[in-house]
Amino acid sequence: MSRKHLAFNPFSEYKNTKKDKDRGYLLRNELEHLVTFNCEKKKDELVKYLFVFSCFTGLSYSDMKGLINSNIQDFFDGNQWIIVRRKKTATSSNVMLLDIPKMIIEKYAGFAKDGKVFPVPSNTVCNDSLKRISQQIDCLKEKKVTFHLARHTFATLFLSEGVPLESLSKMLGHKNIATTQIYAKILNEKVGKDM
Repeated sequence: MSRKHLAFNPFSEYKNTKKDKDRGYLLRNELEHLVTFNCEKKKDELVKYLFVFSCFTGLSYSDMKGLINSNIQDFFDGNQWIIVRRKKTATSSNVMLLDIPKMIIEKYAGFAKDGKVFPVPSNTVCNDSLKRISQQIDCLKEKKVTFHLARHTFATLFLSEGVPLESLSKMLGHKNIATTQIYAKILNEKVGKDM
């Protein structure tokens, strides 16, 4: 148009709209069933605990794989926190460790190499294990359980417990709070469906 090859903008009527992805998550009772499930294989047990750890910290697979012992620090409030820069966005993510994640860290202390917190298998191995585990738990058979589902579970569970969006955004390491607001929208849809 600026070079006068086109007399008008052929895209003037076109509106590019972004479709929301279906962001699945586990409900509290589904997560409880997963936590109490006994795995037959040690590798499946490790993956289950890594997934649960992610559900309680919001760490993505890549951030958990890169998690080193120095990322776990005693903070000003006397609690242990995970202080890490997200691999995807390079933004800070600060999450206080609750009892279940602490127990998982203690369970796997000394298993990983190079100062890593966990011996994390490949993403494919993790997702295959999660699929195998979820097929053995009645309430999860219909869900597509992948590692990234844990991050969505963290966000929706913490929002449903009343954690403010601003705090959740900081925990998740989002650059923009609008990204975090997607989870609030999901929660509103769930409230509507429940009613």
